[in-house]
Amino acid sequence: MASVAEIIRNHHGEIMRLWTEEATRAASARGLNAPEFRNIMPTYLDSLANLQGTAGTGMSSQQKYVESHVSARLRQGFHVAEVVEEFAILGRSITRMWSHVPPDQQPDSLDVERLFTELHAATATVTDLFSKHLLEDEQTEKRYLRLLQKVASEALADETSLGDRLKEILELISEAMGSQSAALLLYDPKRKKLMATASVGEAEEQLEQYAASLGPSSFPGQIVAGGEETSTLRDAETTTIEVSDTLRRSGIHSVLGVRLPPHQRLRGVVYVGVSEVREFTAREKTRLQTLGQNLSIHLETARLYADLQEKVDALEIERHLRERFVSVLAHDLRGPLAAAKMSAQMLTRFPERLDERRDLASRIDRNLERADRMVRDLLDANRIRAGERLPLRLDDCDLGNIAREVVDELNSIHGDRFFLKTESQPVRGIWSCDELRRALWNLGSNAFKYGATDQPITFTVTRSKTVARASVHNHGPVIPLSDRGSIFQPFSRTRSAQTGPAQGWGLGLTLVWGCAQAHGGTIGVTSEAVTGTTFTLELPWDSRPFQAKAA
Repeated sequence: MASVAEIIRNHHGEIMRLWTEEATRAASARGLNAPEFRNIMPTYLDSLANLQGTAGTGMSSQQKYVESHVSARLRQGFHVAEVVEEFAILGRSITRMWSHVPPDQQPDSLDVERLFTELHAATATVTDLFSKHLLEDEQTEKRYLRLLQKVASEALADETSLGDRLKEILELISEAMGSQSAALLLYDPKRKKLMATASVGEAEEQLEQYAASLGPSSFPGQIVAGGEETSTLRDAETTTIEVSDTLRRSGIHSVLGVRLPPHQRLRGVVYVGVSEVREFTAREKTRLQTLGQNLSIHLETARLYADLQEKVDALEIERHLRERFVSVLAHDLRGPLAAAKMSAQMLTRFPERLDERRDLASRIDRNLERADRMVRDLLDANRIRAGERLPLRLDDCDLGNIAREVVDELNSIHGDRFFLKTESQPVRGIWSCDELRRALWNLGSNAFKYGATDQPITFTVTRSKTVARASVHNHGPVIPLSDRGSIFQPFSRTRSAQTGPAQGWGLGLTLVWGCAQAHGGTIGVTSEAVTGTTFTLELPWDSRPFQAKAA
């Protein structure tokens, strides 16, 4: 009668061959080569041939081998059931060695019981080690989530952008994942572009540059376009997927990417890279997903905070503009109304002076007209701000004559600073003469207020096959590029205008813009230090169709 130990020693190679075939099918091998997959199982099998006393008691050599095997399987991403099955397969492989021999040549029942007691103890050890690992892993994950929350909260408390702390957050993620490199990329859906935001680790720049590519053949492009939340790149050095040469030589091999939750406005991908070539475990994928989801929440919170702060700042600016506007409005209206009131009082005191009465009546009319014009400008500006078109009374107009009238009136007020260049032939179209006169007046007045005091201001009227043009040019301070997008908004003034001596409501250019829009035309501005500043009003030859659309 043969013992279990003798059977193991005599059939060691055959037992391992049977075990490898069945265990490989059960665990799908996870891309491991034969030595990696067998791990210490051959050594453990040898130890079973040397069982002494009652198996499964004390800290036997068999238990040390089991713990070593489990530790390797954890790193390789095996589930507990797969490892338990490995020991069950080993027991079946051993028993097959005597399944076809006569009973008198088989091990006795006590010997077989000792073997399966040891295998049972091994499976209990496997389950216990996996439970401890999951508990420790869970505690570790909670710790990093708390740290992530702490960094994000500190960033908001200091009223700084969370982007300033992204590298610190990525270092936490990299440490939690045991990776050598990490990168975060935020996707802008409006621009349809994935922007590299931050990266840390050994291959920081290489990973960031690689991940910034959104080509359909690239790894990031596949994540953004695909439906999977996680994607893995087994080896950046040998992959056929689009990878930069610098990353291939960086020492980073396996890369795990997790897409941030798509329901948030901010979209993107978190990457981690490791130096060895290996598969990422399900636990690693879940952990990175959890970290990514929490990071996405903090990023969204930071974005909402920034939006709220921006709205608060905008409301503060608007409040300041309204207060300034009310102050200027009261000051500007007080002048003509006071003059009209004084003239009316003079009429009542000296009714017998006929010549003076005519002059006083004319002065009253002018000042009331001036006040009425201010109120009309304010109402029209509010109409434009509400998204309405200005109502126009269209007629046949000569743009050159309108410009000439404005230039003559401005010269009578400010001196001979204004000049007109116009076509030899009339530039006529179907427009509103009153609105064009107000628009050119506002452009000329602005040029006088904010332009160089010793340089001429030039009005130019030209024509083309499709449009008529009226431009006003002056030398002086350049309008910053950052201000050019807002100068046509109501109550808006450039920074230099706000700090300069000239006062105003900030409505002039708004009314010019409203005039251009109501006519179906455009208003543009160019401003350079050498050539000066030019506002150009372009008008279609007939504005009636645009009034019909407005109606």
